[in-house]
Amino acid sequence: MNGSRNNEYITAFGNNLRALRKAKGLSMEKLAQEAGIEYSQVSDIELGKINTTVSTICLLSKGLGVSPKDLFDF
Repeated sequence: MNGSRNNEYITAFGNNLRALRKAKGLSMEKLAQEAGIEYSQVSDIELGKINTTVSTICLLSKGLGVSPKDLFDF
């Protein structure tokens, strides 16, 4: 770990996002549309490729119809 990036935590966040999205019956494309972000961004977050921002977390939570806190429940 380089001090500013916790890959284990980022991967766990992405896995939880994927689980919530699938539980809601949404494709990555549909979630991206609902959240107002790019499909590739949803994919990169789910795969743990990027460390997302607080504002994107808020958009994702609205797109999923859950609390931002739920995205951290892993």
